Amino acid sequence: MKTLKRILWIDDEIVQLKPHIYFLEEKGYQVTPASNGRDALAMLEKNNYDVVLLDEMMPGLDGLTTLEEMRKIDSYIPIIMITKSEEEGLMNEAIGREITDYLIKPVNPNQILLSLKKIFDQRTIVEGELTRKYTTEYRKYLMGLQSISEPEEWYDLANWLSEWNVIFDEHPGIGLIESHRDFIRECNVEFGKYIEGNYLKWLYSKERPTISNDLVDKYLLPIMRKGKKAFLIVVDCMRLDQWLSVEPFLNPYYDINRDLYYSLLPTATPFSRNAIFSGLFPSELARKYPDLWSNAFTDPQSRNRYEHQLLDKQLERNGFAVEGSTKYIKILDPQEGEFLLKHLQSYSAAPQTSVVINFLDILAHSRVNSDVIQEISPDDRAYRNIMKAWFNNSPFFEVLKMLSRRDDLEIVMTTDHGSVLGQRGTRAYGGKGTSSSLRYKYGSNLNAEPKDALIIREPKEFKLPDFSMSTTYIIAKEDYFFVYPSNFSKYEQEYKNSIIHGGISLEEMIIPVIRMTPKGAKS
Repeated sequence: MKTLKRILWIDDEIVQLKPHIYFLEEKGYQVTPASNGRDALAMLEKNNYDVVLLDEMMPGLDGLTTLEEMRKIDSYIPIIMITKSEEEGLMNEAIGREITDYLIKPVNPNQILLSLKKIFDQRTIVEGELTRKYTTEYRKYLMGLQSISEPEEWYDLANWLSEWNVIFDEHPGIGLIESHRDFIRECNVEFGKYIEGNYLKWLYSKERPTISNDLVDKYLLPIMRKGKKAFLIVVDCMRLDQWLSVEPFLNPYYDINRDLYYSLLPTATPFSRNAIFSGLFPSELARKYPDLWSNAFTDPQSRNRYEHQLLDKQLERNGFAVEGSTKYIKILDPQEGEFLLKHLQSYSAAPQTSVVINFLDILAHSRVNSDVIQEISPDDRAYRNIMKAWFNNSPFFEVLKMLSRRDDLEIVMTTDHGSVLGQRGTRAYGGKGTSSSLRYKYGSNLNAEPKDALIIREPKEFKLPDFSMSTTYIIAKEDYFFVYPSNFSKYEQEYKNSIIHGGISLEEMIIPVIRMTPKGAKS
């Protein structure tokens, strides 16, 4: 049997409110009346109530004083203040003392009922509506999943899946989270087939969707052509749903336009981020700058040491003489973030500034060897929450808030690739001298299960660098990761639930690019 919600209603004219009290009792509430603040405080000391209705204007202890004393007894009880006054100062004072709702007399019973429903039933009502909405939309996407034929249709699906990831974060009581995860797996099965059938054609077509090496031309150069200062911010390893979880922090400061694009394969920093900064395919980059790939197996990090120079070269190819005038900073730790904040005036004075944020990528790699990080980020939801906490307290957010006061710049924020939670091992076959990544590998004469991976035996065809006559790439699909046959079960268990990237999935390939114009610039 449902427990009645108990209301303490304080009003010096409580006798005249009997019709309202009867109405609420018929709706299933238990109402205890009090005609003054002192009696109400004594009642609150002795009894438990679920909500207080509090008149603001009473003889003796007025409403605000009663409110203050009530908070000493119960810090968390919801309090609805009812007043004849429409004075803004009174409203601000009441809100400042953390009332739950504010009603202006004369109030009718339905107004009070609505306020009570918001307090007691809002989550249940909202989650019921969300369940109905999700079920309807899910059926639509499920029916059309196998017939998706255009890149933009995958954008729409990826956006829908990501938005619901964030909604489920806010409403974990909805009993559809596991079903949603299962549907994401189904979507990635079909997405893997789609990419395998279409990706190669994109590399040679002018009608392709936006890919990594198109970003600067499509998003950054138009800002510079307008004569504005252009910030390019790349948050390494940021998924679309992770961005959606922090976007509300920036809405008060910027007009935000969000697009999606496809990361190059493999969805890994040496390939996709270099493509952003250079505007070139990986094979073109290897041909023009062979030193970048000279230590490809022994020192993978060496392939991202020249991003500043690569972007300058790309700008020059597009008619911008920028040598020596652009700025670049890579933020690997909080100290570098503080350095950027301290020297922001210098960076924002340049015609073009690039900022690379490596927090998420470092966190993902550190998680493999840290039991503590694994414990606080056991799944995608927890990982999104870590990003929100980091972003909201980071020097990077402070930098963005300061830049929002400028009217002479615009920001392009993006990422080089996303990530996926590795769930299943699949066998990789190869010898020594093979790259070590879990989601993709390159080396001589590699092989893998064709249903679990894209196998590339002609790298140049896919505009990838080759290192020998027999260089092969294998790129994992869905949520697979590569394990060698020897001790397969041991290493599969060791790397399961790792946050990894480099493969083919909606989470890794379809990623956000955001145009941000300061709102404060107009004030």
